Amino acid sequence: MIEKLIMYLQYPFVRYALIVGVLIALCSSLLGVTLVLKRFSFIGDGLSHVAFGAMALAAVLNITNDMLLILPVTIAGAVILLRTGQNAKIKGDAAVAMVSVASLAFGYLIMNVFSTSSNLSGDVCSTLFGSTSILTLTKKEVLICMILSVLVVVFFVLFYNKIFAVTFDENFSKATGVRTEAYNLMIAVVIAVIIVLAMNLVGSLLISALVIFPALSAMRLFKNFKSVTICSAILSVVCALVGIAVSIVAGTPVGSTIVGIDTLAFGMCWLLGTIRGGIVK
Repeated sequence: MIEKLIMYLQYPFVRYALIVGVLIALCSSLLGVTLVLKRFSFIGDGLSHVAFGAMALAAVLNITNDMLLILPVTIAGAVILLRTGQNAKIKGDAAVAMVSVASLAFGYLIMNVFSTSSNLSGDVCSTLFGSTSILTLTKKEVLICMILSVLVVVFFVLFYNKIFAVTFDENFSKATGVRTEAYNLMIAVVIAVIIVLAMNLVGSLLISALVIFPALSAMRLFKNFKSVTICSAILSVVCALVGIAVSIVAGTPVGSTIVGIDTLAFGMCWLLGTIRGGIVK
């Protein structure tokens, strides 16, 4: 198996997949902890469906670089979700469900009505589950991913203290002069960028797994925010690498394989956390 993997690493598309996979897994895990703690985990799911709708529209309009449409639309969706979720009449979870279902239905509808593809079901499956897209990345797409990923990591490092404050006690942070609305908006925009990048890795329906599983796994082992974040990042990167490697060697779908590895990692962390808790008691 190792010899087979080394042989595959000679091909550029495999190296591209590994680079993009590691970068996306890292970015997803950093802000995943914040989303889980703020009980807004499914914003990733909602934004992924917004991105799916934008991708369907880009395909119908024959836009060569669909990122030019998908990224602004997804960012706009993030802003709408944030604003709507703060509305007393429409709570956060209801806003995510509303935008998520509407975007998914809209995307599938226009793909059926206007698409000229002879393999519509295959296109939809690839978009939703990311079956092969990460193995067809171009050098330009990898470069864009690298630039956006660096920006996400820089944002997280520079504003770590503010993100920490907004995550744990937003009301107190606001009372002390922190512009909580501005930082929440920045977090939403960064999440939108991560979602657009992650669509090439796991597809629209599985993106939430990249955000949620590493954070929940790390929380079973650590209680400190910084330790949880670091552990989440390491787990996410390792699971992505293992998932992509298994997918390439075994010929399984990339997105589903990575999510499967993430699920196994969560099970192991849950077991370790339970054992350690029992020993401490």
